[in-house]
Amino acid sequence: MRVCLSTLRAMNKSKNTAGAAAALCAACCAFVVPACAQGWRPDGYFVQGGGGDDRTWNATAGLTWAWRWRRSVPGSEVGGITEGFVSHWSAPSGDGRKGFTQAGVLPVFRLRFDQGRSEWFAEGGIGLSVMDQHFVTPGKQMSTSFNFVDVLGIGRSFDADGRRELGLRLQHLSNAGIRLPNPGQNFWQLRYASAF
Repeated sequence: MRVCLSTLRAMNKSKNTAGAAAALCAACCAFVVPACAQGWRPDGYFVQGGGGDDRTWNATAGLTWAWRWRRSVPGSEVGGITEGFVSHWSAPSGDGRKGFTQAGVLPVFRLRFDQGRSEWFAEGGIGLSVMDQHFVTPGKQMSTSFNFVDVLGIGRSFDADGRRELGLRLQHLSNAGIRLPNPGQNFWQLRYASAF
């Protein structure tokens, strides 16, 4: 972990922070997605949106890959999905609103109750993202385009085979203190997902 943080700090001191973050995100995709997902063909899609700090809102679309890995835990089952996503953010600026684009990859662990048979689940994950520019509002300034994405959520599957789901997520975005200022950004998001 220390080696990873040192590498990230060195990358962010370079002139090409966005390029370095994009390379790191691509490396993450090259190792995380194949290790956790069933090949490169996505299993489903999702859309989500919500509001957050400083009157900022976002809308996201993405693809999901279900993990083959599953483990039983007392009374439940743990599995997961990997998400690849693109988001559009809208935030206040000095002359109205300003748009930002974010892309990332997010592995998410899921705890499904009743030995995995429940329609309800809880989830959490940490991923990587890169934005097209530094996020700056009148009340907040983030110092890097590269950021970590953390999510916690709850949801419910629908249909007899659970192919559709609706969920609520709390998303936090920050660079983990690699460079200051690092105020972070939080969003509450409503999420709809469906299998192909």
